[in-house]
Amino acid sequence: MTPEYIIDANELNFEYEVVSFSKNVPVLVDFWAEWCQPCKMLSPLLERLVQEANGSLRLAKVNIDQNPNLAMQYSVRSIPTVKAFVDGHITAEFVGVQPEARLREFISRLTPPSPLELDLEKARGLMNVRDWTGAERILSHVLEQNPNLDAAHLELAKCLLAQGEAEQALDQLDEIPAGRPYNSATLLRPLAQSLNDLQKGNLIDENDLDAIFANSLRLAGQGKIPLALDGLLDILRENKHYRERLAHQVILGILEIMGSEDPQTREYRAELASVLF
Repeated sequence: MTPEYIIDANELNFEYEVVSFSKNVPVLVDFWAEWCQPCKMLSPLLERLVQEANGSLRLAKVNIDQNPNLAMQYSVRSIPTVKAFVDGHITAEFVGVQPEARLREFISRLTPPSPLELDLEKARGLMNVRDWTGAERILSHVLEQNPNLDAAHLELAKCLLAQGEAEQALDQLDEIPAGRPYNSATLLRPLAQSLNDLQKGNLIDENDLDAIFANSLRLAGQGKIPLALDGLLDILRENKHYRERLAHQVILGILEIMGSEDPQTREYRAELASVLF
């Protein structure tokens, strides 16, 4: 825990640590209790997002059993309840566990983007035009400043895979702890592992489909995405369950790298659906 960004607030220090402090940066107040299981689900997410904010946001945790007057003063009727203080006033709030995407949206409305967030968006812009090396440089700089920024590890893994750096990409994916709601990391791993196996000479090569699979991986690692996808789709046309759906999983990983905004992504998703169904 980073004391500067994440604190325990109580009835004695609330006015200073929350109300007054919110005139400098927004303060999220997490009303919780030891017996509350949903609180234990929400709290780690809030703490991680506040740490990612790197000083542009503070989290104050209030145990309602120890501070019943605060709970009464701020009309806390159910927990977890989170209230956002800005300039000394409550500006937004929510009740109950929320998905990470919604929490990020909630926080984004409270704080201007940090320099690291701006760099992250700049890197994503370069990735959209396939400038993988330029994006890699920015993402490496971001991670030097904040090694715990999971989104940067994820985007860097995509850049590395697009350049054929499978082992380094796996290292980046390993930096994202299991259980966090990063579906993209799960989608990328079969591609990263298969490409790494190919590069280390550990890929099975017993028949024509295996040869097509290996060649598709090589093409993907060279940035020749359409050719790689065409080969993988040919495999699925012959055998939808090839190597326990590995070809299907690798396609999903490649589409994740391309991004949802790429017109070719939509075209290949439609073609994948037509092959499978």
